[in-house]
Amino acid sequence: MSEEFFDLAVIGAGIVGLAHALAAARLGKRVVVLDRDAQANGASVRNFGFITVTGQERGPVWRRARRSRDVWAEIAGPAGIAIEQRGLAMVARRAEARVVLEAFAETEMAEGCVWLDAAAAAERLGPVRPAELEGALFSDVDLRVESRTAVPRLAGWLEAVHGVAIRRGVAVHAVETGRVETSQGVVRAEAVVVCPGDDLTTLFPAEMADAGLTRCKLQMMRLAAPGWRLPAAVMSDLSLVRYLGYAALPPAAALRTRLEAEQGAWLAEGVHLIVVQSADGSLVVGDSHHYAATPDPFASEAVERLILDEFAATFGCAPPPVIERWTGTYASAAGHSLVRAPAEGVRLVTVTSGTGASTAFGLAEEVVGDLYGVRMGEAA
Repeated sequence: MSEEFFDLAVIGAGIVGLAHALAAARLGKRVVVLDRDAQANGASVRNFGFITVTGQERGPVWRRARRSRDVWAEIAGPAGIAIEQRGLAMVARRAEARVVLEAFAETEMAEGCVWLDAAAAAERLGPVRPAELEGALFSDVDLRVESRTAVPRLAGWLEAVHGVAIRRGVAVHAVETGRVETSQGVVRAEAVVVCPGDDLTTLFPAEMADAGLTRCKLQMMRLAAPGWRLPAAVMSDLSLVRYLGYAALPPAAALRTRLEAEQGAWLAEGVHLIVVQSADGSLVVGDSHHYAATPDPFASEAVERLILDEFAATFGCAPPPVIERWTGTYASAAGHSLVRAPAEGVRLVTVTSGTGASTAFGLAEEVVGDLYGVRMGEAA
């Protein structure tokens, strides 16, 4: 790669980097994306592909999720990305969970949601039949894509339609104002956005350390097709004390107290339940949360059992056989994301809450808009 010139250079071709490339391309900028891997291989493809709006933290994060959901809906068809599922069924098995969801339904975050009591919820839930059911919150705003195919198709569409140059197998050694030093030469750009994911040491390690970043490891699995279709993505009581849109509501304290008494082992392993369905009928199920500077790469059978036990309790049946297992890691710190300006015309951006698919498009419009002094998306 000889020395080249662009309006914007993006480091990292995960969902956060591609979101910044899209935002800049929509402003008419000439964009290059540099990535050291031959294909998407990190957190952007080791997830549910669930674009989660319902339950995101109140305020800016929730608004970013709403905007990101709208962008996914806009680009999915043109980019050849299938929307595999729409909506969310948040199942309440305990009275305390019902109270949390009833309180949530009274907030502005419940736009597009409806609370149904046990009888009405049972009819709509279909195959989801917990022994105890207080009701369920149904949302029609959330989306689900198959991230393993969606992220590569997004990259290909950015190249083909928006003229974004995506260069893979390129290591970036240093970034400064207007200049990116790579393993294949120098790239010059008016602005640079560094989206390193959970690489906390290669570029701007002092900023990463100052922000207190660590890594979170999760476990997930794919279950064989059960022979029925889900009405929407499914979550359960444990999620209500993890997702801040619910967990920050006053009634969540009572639910947490009960869960600590009844499911302390689940909470200790960071386990909550998300179940989504693929086009072939198989179910993607997870997950757990373990934190370390360098998490080990090994999946725990005990943690997997906790996830599957929560599946059984929520669905009222034994889980189908596991046909695939994986772990993933993402950068983690307090708050939704890290956005820093380590040099003039340079932004360091990483989502620190495990919500890249759900919020990256909204966040990217904020960052790119700030770089170029324009208002984008809902703010425009």
